[in-house]
Amino acid sequence: MYGLEKYLAKGSIEQHLCELVKLRASQINGCAYCIDMHWKDARAAGETEQRLYGLAAWRDAPYYNERERAALEWTEALTLIAENRVPDELYEVTRRHFSEQELVDLTLAVTTINAWNRICISFRSEPGSYQPASRS
Repeated sequence: MYGLEKYLAKGSIEQHLCELVKLRASQINGCAYCIDMHWKDARAAGETEQRLYGLAAWRDAPYYNERERAALEWTEALTLIAENRVPDELYEVTRRHFSEQELVDLTLAVTTINAWNRICISFRSEPGSYQPASRS
């Protein structure tokens, strides 16, 4: 898991988008620890309060661009894959905004945070104490 995180930190998906994806999946899964962590990491990376507050209703909020919307839709589909699978139309829309490598990295980011959510929920990780690493 840490190896995946290390790879993703240097991967093709911009950090702010990775944090939005991780936060959105964590909201869907109800992982309080990961919500706390990725909210803080997103803020430390320069994300705005407005965009973070609106994330749960991103479809109705005007401050996400088309690439971010495609990533968030992809995140929701993969996180809820047992309910709806991943429609071909969504794959086509997402491919318009992401190269093949970027789509692989985005998919790894989504699957990794879903695994972390399940680990943190299972082991009762308590939110609140996480602090982002200092950025140089």
